[in-house]
Amino acid sequence: MENSETVTELLGIRISEPVTAITDLQVSAVCLYAFLKLRKSKSTLPAVRLFSYYFLTMSISTAYGGIIGHAFIHTLNFGWKVPTWILSMFSIALIERASILHAQPLIEPRVGRFFSVVNIIELITMLVVVLSTLNFFYVEAHAAYGLLVVVFSFELFIYRKKKNEESKLLLIAVGISAIAATVHLSQFSIHRWFNHNDLAHVLMAIAAYVFYLGAKQIKAIEKYPHKLR
Repeated sequence: MENSETVTELLGIRISEPVTAITDLQVSAVCLYAFLKLRKSKSTLPAVRLFSYYFLTMSISTAYGGIIGHAFIHTLNFGWKVPTWILSMFSIALIERASILHAQPLIEPRVGRFFSVVNIIELITMLVVVLSTLNFFYVEAHAAYGLLVVVFSFELFIYRKKKNEESKLLLIAVGISAIAATVHLSQFSIHRWFNHNDLAHVLMAIAAYVFYLGAKQIKAIEKYPHKLR
């Protein structure tokens, strides 16, 4: 479905794609809330700290994207979108690392180190590709790999071993994120004033809150045995 650009004015200021900007800010607000709540918990678990940094960077990224990438993109050139792409990729790398550390007590140390190194190599490689091509497709591909392959696989592994509530919630959040990605890629729109971007952002906000519900429970997990039996 083809959607024409939506524009409105506020106090004489032109705002492009206002609903998309607002729903981006909605995601940002949920992520900021999650960051502040996790920081307030003062958890010393590395996985929880990384989840909090994920929420912080995602909050900044979606706020920037809503304001610069949508609301005022008519006054700026395309290159202004790139910083939010880069920051969102760092966010995905952080949540990947959080799940790796979450699973670390259940895996051999060398396996954990291997995936931690792959996490860095993957981020650097995809950053090079994105900066070389300036193609948002690779940002989406990186997010899909990070959530659907890395986070989903590690949290499923933990859930199968421990049947813990936090991994179940994190798996649900990944599922909601997958639906959001499907809506965005299919360009399914309800109305020109509530298009595929807007619906995807609402689903992303829900996913972010469910990620938070899972992340905040990680502190309650008992120490796992170092090796599986």
